[in-house]
Amino acid sequence: MLREWAGLGYYARARNLHKCAREVVERHGGQFPQEVDALKGLPGIGVYTSAAIAAIAFDRPAAAVDGNVERVMARLFAVEEPLPDAKPRLKAHAENLVPQERAGDFAQALMDLGATVCAPRKANCLICPWSDPCQGRARGLAEELPRKRRKAKRPTRSGIAFWVERADGAVLLRRRPEQGLLGGMLEVPSSPWAVADEADASPASAAPLTVPWQALPGRVEHTFTHFHLELEVWRAQEPVDHEADGRAGYRWVARADLDGEALPNVMRKVVRHVLGPDWDRPVRESGVASGA
Repeated sequence: MLREWAGLGYYARARNLHKCAREVVERHGGQFPQEVDALKGLPGIGVYTSAAIAAIAFDRPAAAVDGNVERVMARLFAVEEPLPDAKPRLKAHAENLVPQERAGDFAQALMDLGATVCAPRKANCLICPWSDPCQGRARGLAEELPRKRRKAKRPTRSGIAFWVERADGAVLLRRRPEQGLLGGMLEVPSSPWAVADEADASPASAAPLTVPWQALPGRVEHTFTHFHLELEVWRAQEPVDHEADGRAGYRWVARADLDGEALPNVMRKVVRHVLGPDWDRPVRESGVASGA
């Protein structure tokens, strides 16, 4: 499954979709729950998603509050408290507006209002159905809301990706742990990704094999939600003819098969750094490798 998902980002979603389907079958007799509390008990379904499913799929009176809805509520009620602190208050306002009937239509209409009329950079008040009661418009604050707390600077982590080829051209890959960032995906074996003052003073100790290494020019850079990553790429100076010390999680993949493996985008960048920009062009042009 992860092989088909590779390159699309949000890999935990693929795993949770599978877990969710199993739990619906095992715990709910194959019938999808309709109430918010039961929905929140399923893997991968949180506060927003449970409310959206309950309202849109089952017409339950639940408030599905996404970023668009938060913006509408902040402007409608002139909430000047910055996000994310204002989230509980904005959700409470949205909950008070949910009708007992046609809650799904209301949820979708509210999301569309925020996406197309009460938009991030332009509050189109002249065509808004809520322009009269909107306190933000009345106070001249609409386009300033919602306010946001200043973001902390995204830290930079660094590491080394170790490129190893076998004599027949196969490339050594490693499966990442199931839990955590990029869980269960394949990677070019790498050292831990650490901030500068936590980096290993002897990074070669993290290498999968004890062989001579050559550092390739340049770096691979990739930005995740919470940090920026810079990877050096070290290449084994000679092809190897033995397995990766018998370590679990490692396997050899033929060059021609790399683009079909469950490689996240950061690792596709590593492969591109070594093999050149065209190695996965057919995949990228088809859209398979787009995403975070």
